[in-house]
Amino acid sequence: MAKRKAEEPPKGAPAWQSTFADLMNLLLCFFVLLFSMSTVDAQKFEEIAASFANTFSVFTAGGSSFDDGLLISNGVSQLNNLDQYIVNTGQAADKKTSKNELEEDTEDLKAQLEQAQLEASEQLAEKVNEALVENGVDKDVDIYFTSQYVQLTLKGSVLFDSGSASLRQEALPMIQKIAMILERYAQSTIEIEGHTDNVPIHTSHFESNDVLSSYRALAMFDYLVDNTSLDPAKIKHSGRGEYIPVADNSTPEGRAKNRRIEIKIYNNLTSN
Repeated sequence: MAKRKAEEPPKGAPAWQSTFADLMNLLLCFFVLLFSMSTVDAQKFEEIAASFANTFSVFTAGGSSFDDGLLISNGVSQLNNLDQYIVNTGQAADKKTSKNELEEDTEDLKAQLEQAQLEASEQLAEKVNEALVENGVDKDVDIYFTSQYVQLTLKGSVLFDSGSASLRQEALPMIQKIAMILERYAQSTIEIEGHTDNVPIHTSHFESNDVLSSYRALAMFDYLVDNTSLDPAKIKHSGRGEYIPVADNSTPEGRAKNRRIEIKIYNNLTSN
């Protein structure tokens, strides 16, 4: 009896795979058609594409699933949830864009405020400098301004004797003229800072440079309170010791510059 020849398996892909491929092609054509009929924001499209890539691995090799379930690459479709995912992804992209725009607007507002404060300080500095010139004390005071305040710097050697926190009698006429100028800005916050060099001090009155600088700032504060109409509630005073030098402490000239009193007049945009 002749042997029966074994049947060969059918060639080509299984029938279900062809059907599935047709379905994918139809869906692709459908979405391409929708895309061609819409107006797309390039930036938002890139954000959505990136979101898809990171979340679903749609644009990278390998399969991934939408929500809980088997992978699409395994042949199980979860397209019922696709529309919801697209909506959620679009909302996330909109929120991200809104957040970026909010951050940019905030930075713009900060820059505008900084510029406005700087202009206010510049105008204030010009007025103060004119007053110093009128009163003949401009050579005794260095003037400087930032976006927050106008700063007057007075030499410590002119105001105080070495190791002392009492204002020198010879300096009182100059201090009185400066006090009169400060009265013009009674509505502004005024801050007095005392500074020293880095030479250690330890006496029966002052145990350190911190204490000495604090008492010197307090001496200026007391003078303004006793001799002007300035509101003490608007005047702050502090001792900063040796920690903020403006010159090299290794030279006598530098140490002399570091021994100073700084009076800061805050502009009307920062006083409150």
